[in-house]
Amino acid sequence: MDQPKIERVLRLMTLMSGRVGYTIDELAERLDTSYRSIYRYIDTFKACGFAVEKVHGGVYRLAKMSPKYPDLDKLVYFSEEEAFLVNHLIDRLDPTNALKAGLKSKLAAIYASTSIADYIDKGSNAANVEALSHAIREKKAVRLLRYESGHSGQVRDRLVEPFAFTTNYIDIQAFDLEDGRNKIFKVSRMVEVEVLEDRPWTREAEHELRSTDVFRMAGREAFRVRLRLTMKAKNLLVEEYPLAERNLTADGDAHWILDTGICAVAGVGRFVSGLAGEVEILDGEPLKDYLRDYSACFSKLFSL
Repeated sequence: MDQPKIERVLRLMTLMSGRVGYTIDELAERLDTSYRSIYRYIDTFKACGFAVEKVHGGVYRLAKMSPKYPDLDKLVYFSEEEAFLVNHLIDRLDPTNALKAGLKSKLAAIYASTSIADYIDKGSNAANVEALSHAIREKKAVRLLRYESGHSGQVRDRLVEPFAFTTNYIDIQAFDLEDGRNKIFKVSRMVEVEVLEDRPWTREAEHELRSTDVFRMAGREAFRVRLRLTMKAKNLLVEEYPLAERNLTADGDAHWILDTGICAVAGVGRFVSGLAGEVEILDGEPLKDYLRDYSACFSKLFSL
């Protein structure tokens, strides 16, 4: 199995073991493949000993294993970006390397004793990630103590129901119980997370999982961009945002085209603004508008 297929299988495992249920057609759309391929992957899961169950509305899920086995949510700990990087590195091994096949086959068999904290920054975020993970598993509300809001400029506690992390545990998707909206909170802005063990979720039906674009911005897809990148820009893009490599195509000997959906303009805008002369915007009016405003702000700043 080649590297793109391995990555697709890992992403399928994550989708089928997560909190949100997907039909075969929805899984095929999210993984950009056919429904026949999804059925083949599911047959492979069954052959490898995974329990696959069909629930309401034609939704397929990876069921919990026997108590003697670790829970699947403790096995599949790779974020999408981490899985891509691991597979990419393994794929670069020489085909004759005796370890290559074994490493690929073991990607889905991670030790149950492994902690999420082993795979994130060893700083103060680790305890908060662990607390939020516990709250998600147990479906408990939490209090984000002294959270610093970039929008309101306030520092105060937030009462929320957390239900999903974004890539690399940078943000938590949660339902804000105070104003009844789904929001995204940055883990790094939380002084502490207090899990409210006596307060189970009450608004689960209103939880809405949002996707994340290649620039790690979460939300609904707002628009698409097509960028023409020099080699320098392409290399910086792939180094900083590895998932973007899947959306790149060569355009001659020294240029590449990035064609991808964007959830929020700020992510791609910050990248492009730092590489003036290295990136050409072929399509994406919201990005052009953002950069015009960005440039105007700098012009005003330096004219003072």
